[in-house]
Amino acid sequence: MIQYGPMEDSLIRNITIYALPLIFAITLHEAAHGYVARFFGDNTAYMFGRVSLNPLKHIDPVGTIVMPLVLYFLTNGAFAIGYAKPVPVSFGNLRNPRWDTIWVALAGPACNLIQAFLWALLFKLLILTQVSDTYAQLEEFVLLMARGGITVNLVICIFNLFPLPPLDGGRVLVSLLPRTAAIKLAGLERYGFLIVMALVFTGILTNFWLRPLVTAGFSLLNLIFSFTPF
Repeated sequence: MIQYGPMEDSLIRNITIYALPLIFAITLHEAAHGYVARFFGDNTAYMFGRVSLNPLKHIDPVGTIVMPLVLYFLTNGAFAIGYAKPVPVSFGNLRNPRWDTIWVALAGPACNLIQAFLWALLFKLLILTQVSDTYAQLEEFVLLMARGGITVNLVICIFNLFPLPPLDGGRVLVSLLPRTAAIKLAGLERYGFLIVMALVFTGILTNFWLRPLVTAGFSLLNLIFSFTPF
């Protein structure tokens, strides 16, 4: 997961707004990988209890909690980056390892894309619904949460589609490349996280991948939902 941009609100307020969307985004993303892997013949995630909607099964104490908070304070709220526990998949157990790997890898980002759409639908319904002043503050909070849900899921989806192992997009690219090129790219997996971190801190990944594609995602949702500004 990754968030970026200036955060004017307090940490407590941001946690309140983003907590529920983020829990859903991470949990369903990881469970989707395991579910699709099982569908295509690999029961590894299921045997480890990772085909689950229990957030505690997927949260990594360091990657999901400590690391984002430390980066949040070090950058004065500019951004936070972290990760969940990877779902264990034995790709060799898949019925057609090369092509089924693509579906397993895409399951997580696809799940986030669907969630972004559902949060956008909730946002639209709230805009169309007239409420009394009694519930105005609650509606404003849910609107902020819905917009946060859109942002979180678009960011997680697009971040994971970056074409570098061990990210989902990297696994897809490895499956699509000719054997020699695929082996070379797969060999970068051991350094993948460090490379991604370097690309984030230099602004390359953020400015040339995340930001433009997340903006495009918002534009598409605005188009689908009759130009309601998110």
